[in-house]
Amino acid sequence: MNGTKRIDIQIGATVNVVRKADQRTGKLTKGVIAKILTNSASHPHGIKVMLTDGTVGRVKEIVG
Repeated sequence: MNGTKRIDIQIGATVNVVRKADQRTGKLTKGVIAKILTNSASHPHGIKVMLTDGTVGRVKEIVG
């Protein structure tokens, strides 16, 4: 499942995100969602979230 729809994203879910600094390489960072930062219902590049470790990125896939 991709992370372009806000309704699919839930706090506490494990996801793979791409950080701003890693957008060129596409390197994914795995973590647990602490906060949803995107207010709109969807975003073509993924919903922006903050992980429990403070990492901010756009959701590329929902792991669990």
